[in-house]
Amino acid sequence: MNRAVKLSELSDDELRREETTLEESIFRLGFQLQTGNVENPARLGGTRRDLARVKPLFRERELGIH
Repeated sequence: MNRAVKLSELSDDELRREETTLEESIFRLGFQLQTGNVENPARLGGTRRDLARVKPLFRERELGIH
């Protein structure tokens, strides 16, 4: 099962927590990248993509599309 399907099965509260967690991770990874302390720079891109998967789900639910 891919990441987008797993995310779409989450409740609104769980999805909101996931969004917050991803935003915090992006902030921390960006800061680590600037200071040169990041172990895996590719994680930043993957985390951004995960956040980009979460945001449209909120919009769909808001519009009642799903």
